[in-house]
Amino acid sequence: MTVAQGDLIGASPLISAAYHDEPSVQFLGDVGVTASAVGNHEFDEGYRELQRIQWGGCHPKDGCSPAGRWKGAKFDYLSANVVKEATRKPVLKPWTIRRINGVRVGFIGVVTKTTPSIVTADGIKGLRFDDEVAAANRSARELKRRGVRAMVLLVHEGDQVPAGQRPDACGVVPGAGTRIAKEADPEIDVVLAGHTHQQYVCSVPDPKGRPRLYSSGSSFGRVVTQVDFQVNRRTGDIVRSSLKGDNHVVTRDVPPDPRTQAFVQTWKERVAEIANKPVGRISADLTRAPSPTGETALGDVVADAQAASMKDKGAQVALMNPGGVRTDLVYKASGSEGDGVVTYGEAFAVQPFSNVMGVTSLTGAQLDKLLEQQWTAAGEKILQPSAGLRFTIDRGRPVGDRVSAITIDGKAVDPAAVYKVAANNFLLGGGDGFTTFTEGKDQVLGPIDLDGFVAYLGSAGTIAPPKLDRISGS
Repeated sequence: MTVAQGDLIGASPLISAAYHDEPSVQFLGDVGVTASAVGNHEFDEGYRELQRIQWGGCHPKDGCSPAGRWKGAKFDYLSANVVKEATRKPVLKPWTIRRINGVRVGFIGVVTKTTPSIVTADGIKGLRFDDEVAAANRSARELKRRGVRAMVLLVHEGDQVPAGQRPDACGVVPGAGTRIAKEADPEIDVVLAGHTHQQYVCSVPDPKGRPRLYSSGSSFGRVVTQVDFQVNRRTGDIVRSSLKGDNHVVTRDVPPDPRTQAFVQTWKERVAEIANKPVGRISADLTRAPSPTGETALGDVVADAQAASMKDKGAQVALMNPGGVRTDLVYKASGSEGDGVVTYGEAFAVQPFSNVMGVTSLTGAQLDKLLEQQWTAAGEKILQPSAGLRFTIDRGRPVGDRVSAITIDGKAVDPAAVYKVAANNFLLGGGDGFTTFTEGKDQVLGPIDLDGFVAYLGSAGTIAPPKLDRISGS
């Protein structure tokens, strides 16, 4: 049986994203995936779109893809801890049962309960993300009532590992993943994790002190976890002492599968006209390499594009979350049009989320409070400012008092004055912990962020890497 731990869709290459990831989901079903936990990226286009991907039908705005009416995923998406607030019912199946050599095995799926802080608020409106352990335990009890004793938990959450660790070693820094793996119902025999992009194979004690397998298989298809076990046919339960896990590194020396090659080529041809269209020009690489203060050339350009896209809505400045800038714009990456040409496909790779731009009114004091939220218990996330905004940071000062000398268009920000700040709807909804955005007033929405970025690339002439002087300090 082949299973997965979420983030199978969302922030994907244009060849798939142009068709709302139907090609990716079809491919995964074709290679045998039978069940997957939902990940946070499954909610990038909202939970109703996730339900369409699961059950089928054409996209409500864009209609059917060139392949025709979407038939739905061949595998079950599992979301035991994602429920509708009004009914308390899961938005998708919480668990599913499969037979392996005549034995029934239950698969439970949960997603990190932090999902509301890392996805767009509108897409999950009306949903509740419960504690992963509590939801997994509810499902385990239901499976046990149905006579299922062999259980696997698929969880889109995990831990970090020390640098340089072998993929088949266990050296996790205990965190959210370890908590779930240790505290989940003792009837659960295997915990397969994701989300953190790390790789490890561990054994952890369950609440009864029995060892159970806890593993994670890296990201982007680079590692496949193989789990082997025996089942006691009399009890139907997994023999814990027989559990073996191994992480296999995916190599590139395997002969290509002809059927998959043909499948990919078909979608490449379908999307080529869109992907290869020139939309702008750059004079040198625009990268995400940070300055000592965390500012990046591409982050600045994206913020400038967002400010421009919302200027008619009154925007004075814009702020961009660094995690939303997904890849560099490379000077020599363009095709037949010559060096420096930026194609739609390349622009899409930078901004693949289809977030909606908006502008909100913040006081100077709120803007200062917002910029102080660049440091949290989860680490540092430096917002990328548009050209009119400048500030100084001092990492040596206490969290909550690290930002000073905020200026807009060269003038010191007045704590009592009101400023129009543009951002994508992920940030405006409080994403990445920037909750001060939700205190803004008079919010108005504008274009899709990618549309604004493409328009800016087309109107700004040849764009050179900006000088990284918008954020000063250390």
